[in-house]
Amino acid sequence: MVRSLAVACGDREVAADAVQEAFTKAFVRWGRVARLDDPSGWVRHVALNKIRDHYRKAERGRRAVDRLASEAETVVAPPAEPSDLGARLAALPEQQRIAAALFYVEDLSVAEIAYAMHLTEGAVKYHLHAARASLRAAMEPQS
Repeated sequence: MVRSLAVACGDREVAADAVQEAFTKAFVRWGRVARLDDPSGWVRHVALNKIRDHYRKAERGRRAVDRLASEAETVVAPPAEPSDLGARLAALPEQQRIAAALFYVEDLSVAEIAYAMHLTEGAVKYHLHAARASLRAAMEPQS
């Protein structure tokens, strides 16, 4: 089966992967597949569908790369003081830094952060408030 599908699709590895996946599906569904008139035909049909899916996915990937390559490159200017914000974040206490990172970077909810950090939601809110206050004070212009 691999040999005939390799000739059909032109890539032995793709054919072998498709046949392996088809036989895996047949094994999982063997109670139903065994009752078919042509179980090997079912496996062949599934393998052909897997090959089609592979080439469709590859084509979508090529089109996406072509589309992205034709777009103009976007260049963002670095911040005026690149290490300043990083240094201020690093200076935060660990709990505040972790809570802020999970909230603003991972976009987790307060409840999810509380679960991840083994804290109460109130404690997470406190750490976020304290982190914002520290960063706000550090970022305000000195008068």
